[in-house]
Amino acid sequence: MIIKERTIPLVLLILEALCRRLPLNYPKYQQIIEEMGRREAGYKGEVSLDYYLRLLPINKYMILHDLNLPDGDYNCQIDTLLLTSEFALIVEVKNMAGKLIFDTENEQFTQINNNVEKGYPDPIAQSERHKEYLEKLMAEHKFPKVPVEYLVVISNGYASYVITGKNTYKVKPRVCKSDAFINKIQSFEKQYTNPLLHAKDLRKLSRLLVKMNKVPTSYILKKYGINKTDLLTGVFDSNCTHSPLIRKKKQWYCPSCNEFSKDAHISALKDYFLLFDSQITNQQFREFVHIKSPDTAKRLLLSVNLNYSGTKKGRVYFPKSIPW
Repeated sequence: MIIKERTIPLVLLILEALCRRLPLNYPKYQQIIEEMGRREAGYKGEVSLDYYLRLLPINKYMILHDLNLPDGDYNCQIDTLLLTSEFALIVEVKNMAGKLIFDTENEQFTQINNNVEKGYPDPIAQSERHKEYLEKLMAEHKFPKVPVEYLVVISNGYASYVITGKNTYKVKPRVCKSDAFINKIQSFEKQYTNPLLHAKDLRKLSRLLVKMNKVPTSYILKKYGINKTDLLTGVFDSNCTHSPLIRKKKQWYCPSCNEFSKDAHISALKDYFLLFDSQITNQQFREFVHIKSPDTAKRLLLSVNLNYSGTKKGRVYFPKSIPW
């Protein structure tokens, strides 16, 4: 049963919004572009894994995609989490080309592609941290001590991988290609046969994880040293990327391509909810999209079917969920 559907990962959406809202000469702009490319490839790999996930018994597994759980100043991001009565399984997907090397002695992860060697964060060490995080979380909320396992799945069918070093016996069972994914899960099913989580526990744990899931904006901004004052405001033209657009004749006007748009503010609002705050006031909206009339701002905010609470100057508008 899919509890949290797979959507475009929040981290990827935040990076895309940053690329729109940061000046091109921002010092770490290229690093953001590179991470965005890796995240896009990773998402495609996660989507390809759905072919195998659909083969799992629907009543046995609770599936949660793209969890972003708060971990102090950091973000515990889990590609896919499978919950059963007998065990939990963290799935980390790597959609990378070339030869992938898991160095167990030095805890290093390296890619060699087109004779270029590049190092990346070790997905084994990362998964271990996620495992510890989940175990601690479940203990704090008084859940039965269910085994937590993890797998690193190589989703690129043309990639190869090797595991080197003194601890290959520890890592080898943790890595597989996509076509071996179901076999790995079946091995966990044979290993863990004692049901520890009742159906009520599974539902409660799933609700807790969904409730804890949050937009990891602060983590990304801190990672790249970005202040919100660094971000560009205004309504952008999706065709020619000119900014800011001007409010003219009850529409958004682009002086660069001489075109009008009725709903260009929707994309601006999406960026705001990803980068600035999960809610917005009339005044904040006016400042962000560069308009002066409170009545116009109210009309535009109401036209996009946002939820709201409060009255008059205390009213705030917010989407039902993010991504919106």
